[in-house]
Amino acid sequence: MEEPITDGRRVKGERRKQELIEATLRVVAREGVAGVSHRTVAREADLPATAAAYHFHGIDDLLAAALTRSMDDDAARMRRFAADTGGGADGLRELAERMAEVVAEPDHLLAEYELYLLAAREPKLRPATHRWMDAVAEFARRYTDDSVRIQILVGVVDGLLLQGLLHDRPPTADQLEAVLRTVLVEPAFAAD
Repeated sequence: MEEPITDGRRVKGERRKQELIEATLRVVAREGVAGVSHRTVAREADLPATAAAYHFHGIDDLLAAALTRSMDDDAARMRRFAADTGGGADGLRELAERMAEVVAEPDHLLAEYELYLLAAREPKLRPATHRWMDAVAEFARRYTDDSVRIQILVGVVDGLLLQGLLHDRPPTADQLEAVLRTVLVEPAFAAD
């Protein structure tokens, strides 16, 4: 467990780093990964132009920090969500409602997927994305011990969220719940 930071300068430095990460996510949502520079991020965070370069050695470090923060936050939310809802129909409904909220306000989600896809090119970024996928798999295990269904759900959640960004009318909670229920509750494939 990390010890709390008590040195005022370090606290201020950590706060600035977090502000820069949040600003990076806003820039990525608005302009894509290509729009990220130390200057644009510092301007977005309303910090001096040198702040991003001071706290992050390069753009790759800044993007990695933004991806890691996003994936770790999402994984922690998913784990808390799974713990709070348990198994059963209510948990699937609540997940569907949460997913519908996320795709209805897509800016943050768009930034996350821009960064998420960066991990496909940069293997060093993949551990953060794996933590997110592991959290979704933990949620699925509340409904099934079938490893194939668990793997399907992980892909389905990512696919539904990504596809939600591509439609003028994002999927509703009812539509999302029907998919989740089919994957986790109803037989995934009919036996011949």
